[in-house]
Amino acid sequence: MTRKPDGPLRKGWTTGACATAATRAAWQAILSGAFPDPVGITLPRGETPQFALVKKETGPGWARASIIKDAGDDPDVTHQAEIIATVRQAPTGAGISFHAGAGVGTITKPGLPLPVGEPAINPKPREMMTVQILELAAEFGVRPDVEIEISIPGGEEIAQKTWNPRLGIIGGLSVLGTTGVVIPFSCSAWIHSIHRGVDVARATGRQHVAGATGKTSESAIKAIYGLPDEALLDMGDFVGGMLKYLRRNPVPNVTIAGGFGKLVKLAQGHLDLHSSRSQVDMEKLAHTAAAIGADTALCDAIRTANTARHVLELCAAQSVDIGNIIARQARETAMATIDGACAIEIVIFDRQGGMVGRAGRLETPSSP
Repeated sequence: MTRKPDGPLRKGWTTGACATAATRAAWQAILSGAFPDPVGITLPRGETPQFALVKKETGPGWARASIIKDAGDDPDVTHQAEIIATVRQAPTGAGISFHAGAGVGTITKPGLPLPVGEPAINPKPREMMTVQILELAAEFGVRPDVEIEISIPGGEEIAQKTWNPRLGIIGGLSVLGTTGVVIPFSCSAWIHSIHRGVDVARATGRQHVAGATGKTSESAIKAIYGLPDEALLDMGDFVGGMLKYLRRNPVPNVTIAGGFGKLVKLAQGHLDLHSSRSQVDMEKLAHTAAAIGADTALCDAIRTANTARHVLELCAAQSVDIGNIIARQARETAMATIDGACAIEIVIFDRQGGMVGRAGRLETPSSP
């Protein structure tokens, strides 16, 4: 099924959601002797999709199920990939473990959400799969001791079209997704929605709006200021589209909230923060760190760091406050773009929603 011309973009499901559903189906087959088909799961935001199974295989102490990923109308390189989960019973007390099968990568560099040597199955999908294992274990009265292996046929080749090789994820794809839902990517539609968000904020008399790069930073800045939904702009990667519209249609106070890596790009002059259109310049980041006292060894480590997240960790370990200076530099880029039309604040958060950098003062903030 595809969308009609000029119709709404169709959402899809992440590799993490597909892996979770396949895991549930395989584990249920071990416990009950039958595969649920379709298999239903509940996603973190409450959606309850049903997935048809492709593979349904069993053996002594193991079962395997697979699902064809539907990414909706998003140009996702993993659209129509087969996501396979093989679940094996483990020794008593072993707990739940995750393993990379064929086509799923292994982490070889620091700076990612998981340690070196781990399969590239991100924390949220692991959490989602764990919920399914525990739920069924409780239902059938057994211990949740299982090995979960995720594989993606052709994943190693598909991964060459992604950033995985550069990030040190070797051997295949990552199993991703924080919500389980793929939001279709359309630059013009997304920027249009930002513009409408500004219009609504102005029409409702808002004196303060916030644009965030993602859900973690949006939740964090909403909590700091107590902002209502109409004051929150779904900025995503399109900080330039938001600022240019605000320049023509100002709101007195604007907060830009985001993760360190995204706002390093803004600090370095990029107005489109998507990974396919802008990258962090590690050499510039090393010069920034040197300007605030980083020693030669730290600067060299920054130049060869795997990710901006890794840089933040390296600087934190040596008490080099790089977050605030990146926030100041990001604010300079934003101020130059908005041409004085609004007061600008930058707030940088880590993956847990903790503040790691801040710059700028608002004229009439929403709360003290």
